[in-house]
Amino acid sequence: MVHSVELIFDTDTEATVRHIWDELRDAGIPSQAPASRPHSTLTVAERIDPEVDDVLSSLSDRFPMPCRIGAPLFFGRAKAVLARLVVPTTALLAVHAEVYEMCLPYQHPGPMANAQPDGWTPHVTVARRVVPAQMGRAVRVAGTPIEIVGAVVGLRRWDGNAKREYPV
Repeated sequence: MVHSVELIFDTDTEATVRHIWDELRDAGIPSQAPASRPHSTLTVAERIDPEVDDVLSSLSDRFPMPCRIGAPLFFGRAKAVLARLVVPTTALLAVHAEVYEMCLPYQHPGPMANAQPDGWTPHVTVARRVVPAQMGRAVRVAGTPIEIVGAVVGLRRWDGNAKREYPV
């Protein structure tokens, strides 16, 4: 499993994303339900030392931060991940770059390539293992509402081995 540092959302945004998960599941699409909680991953590695929490706490004054969750998108083709784009803003990209740099000394063996500032796509995963025959239906379900306006309220460190979150 992996460890990650993630953005977490306000309760209304979280509830809207959970509703999308439920709608996808009810449509027979392998949704995230009942996954942990809606989030957007900033950085990910095989292991992230817990000591990073103290370092990351210096970013707490950045939150809450307005956010918009927009269009659906796929990662992959045969068994794709379906996500909703977190619309990148200057503030969001700055937080990502700072978290990335702050976490470098605590990640082992190092961050995965999709977390690097020049290769990161901010998103919220809504389904996994979506096959081509499900993609049209999945986009119709996951694309409602067209836009989710909310807020990022903070950070968490996720330990995928223990399936446990640590608020920062």
